[in-house]
Amino acid sequence: MLGRDELITVDKALELLLRHAPFKIPEEIALPLEESYGYILSGDIVSPEDLPSFSRTTVDGFAVNAADTFGATEGMPAYLNIKGEIKMGDRPQFVLNKGEAAKISTGGMLPQGADAALMFEYTQQVDEKMIEALRPVSPGEHVIQAGEDAKTGETILRKGRRLRPQDIGALAGLGIATVWVYKKPKVSIISTGDEIVPVDRPVNPGQVRDINSYTLSGLISGAGGVPERTGIFKDEYEIIRNVVRNSLKDSQMVLISGGSSVGAKDMTAKIIDDSGEPGVLFHGVSLKPGKPTIGGIVNGIPIFGLPGHPAAVSVCFGLFIMPVLEILSGLAEPGFEKKKRTIMAKVTKNVSSSPGKEEHVGVKLEEKNGEIWAAPLLGKSGLITTLTQADGTAVIPLRKTGVREGEFVEVRLF
Repeated sequence: MLGRDELITVDKALELLLRHAPFKIPEEIALPLEESYGYILSGDIVSPEDLPSFSRTTVDGFAVNAADTFGATEGMPAYLNIKGEIKMGDRPQFVLNKGEAAKISTGGMLPQGADAALMFEYTQQVDEKMIEALRPVSPGEHVIQAGEDAKTGETILRKGRRLRPQDIGALAGLGIATVWVYKKPKVSIISTGDEIVPVDRPVNPGQVRDINSYTLSGLISGAGGVPERTGIFKDEYEIIRNVVRNSLKDSQMVLISGGSSVGAKDMTAKIIDDSGEPGVLFHGVSLKPGKPTIGGIVNGIPIFGLPGHPAAVSVCFGLFIMPVLEILSGLAEPGFEKKKRTIMAKVTKNVSSSPGKEEHVGVKLEEKNGEIWAAPLLGKSGLITTLTQADGTAVIPLRKTGVREGEFVEVRLF
């Protein structure tokens, strides 16, 4: 525990948490396609039909049999008879024979006997019934074949995928109106501290407004969870214990903001241990900001005790809460999601660091001469406005005593 044993590393703390994964299995629900954005698929989606269901052109021009254009040049064009015109949404009522072409628009259905499309730019109108082909086309050129996009029975999207707008568009194209997804996990946020007051109240000396529950709500929503702000509670054991136990009944994760450091009123660790098994897994991490963070599991439900100041809350969310939340959401490969939120940048000035701690420094990104630079936003730990200027945090590894100007650092984007 903090104040008695050695602090553990970030990696070790996360390992202790993930050892208990997948926690409680997410509930599956059926949603209308238009409401499914951002949800995680609970099963593979298989194409019910060929997409497209017919061969169609990708250009405006003429549907042709490619062999009729072989050898065509501007000096020696191929002559083709115009059989008719195919309009968008129409099924051709004729067959192209040798030496024939049909006028067609982009997306138009290819008639039987045609296997390519010749762009208008490479034709010359002789009269109303004949064109010159000024260049050859190959079979399949400017054509999407039936089933080329998706074939009946083909797996289109796999279980554990977070649905993006383009995924939803593809499902709409296949006529899939309902999808089975994992219900978004509910995360209860419990704010503690005698000094915390609601945002709509004036503050007296010694008081601060509730910042963390709003920060956490946004982070949770952005990560695919459903935040539940339970309220602000005094630093009394019975009060907080009862709120925690009630939250555990209908939440997939519980976050307790405040009450994680050593002090007479800080009883978060005891409450977690008293609420179920196995209880606290770690209390105190080699991390700045965020040293007093608590992580635990209560009867299959992850529970965290977070430090009071907002910078530490944001850092701890990215390091510990988000990976767990992604698992609770049913995301198949959460590790890759983290990589997509990380870039390398050069630091604009020297930054010292406390040895023995992984330090996260807020940075603002800049572009200079085609390179990305990270400008540290240095300030005291309790300051909150520096977070609004930051694009992410630069990570100074555990055993480094700092970084020099021009050195590359890993930046974890907000």
